[in-house]
Amino acid sequence: MVVLNKIYTRSGDAGTTALGDGSRVDKHSARVASYGTVDEVNATVGMARLHATGETDEALARIQNDLFDVGADLCRPDMEKDAEAEYPPLRITTGQVDRLEAEIDVMTKVLEPLRSFILPGGSELAAYLHLCRTVCRRAERGATELAGIEPVNPAAIKYLNRLSDWFFVAGRMANNGGKDDVLWVPGANR
Repeated sequence: MVVLNKIYTRSGDAGTTALGDGSRVDKHSARVASYGTVDEVNATVGMARLHATGETDEALARIQNDLFDVGADLCRPDMEKDAEAEYPPLRITTGQVDRLEAEIDVMTKVLEPLRSFILPGGSELAAYLHLCRTVCRRAERGATELAGIEPVNPAAIKYLNRLSDWFFVAGRMANNGGKDDVLWVPGANR
């Protein structure tokens, strides 16, 4: 369990931070940027939860916890040493990705098919879920960029990809099951 007795340590004052394996890297490294953007996703989910109730709020609470799992996964670079670690690091699993897919499928069954792209908005919750989606897409781009440089758990990237889809579908659900979606009208303001 994590114990935080002191919030500031001064150890990052020179521009470096510790990863999950104890190694120190620049705060602007691709790995730190990657899990930092996942933290941004989590903060936007917190904003969305201010407008969510019932099953949607419960799902967002699960997602917030999963996002900490994603961050823990991304901050631990030494995947090849996982098997020999005294305490195996936390890694995202395909089961977490499968759960998102199942939830997307359930929501999609009650939505009318899209006939146009939609604009973020409609209800407050939908607008926040679209913000979650866009920040999640940025987190996914960062994770795939990192994967081009260093090893990354493929399930973490899949999770972020599926999560952005989840936010999109949940945003439509928050707009009266898609009935209040704001449709894009190409060239409407020419």
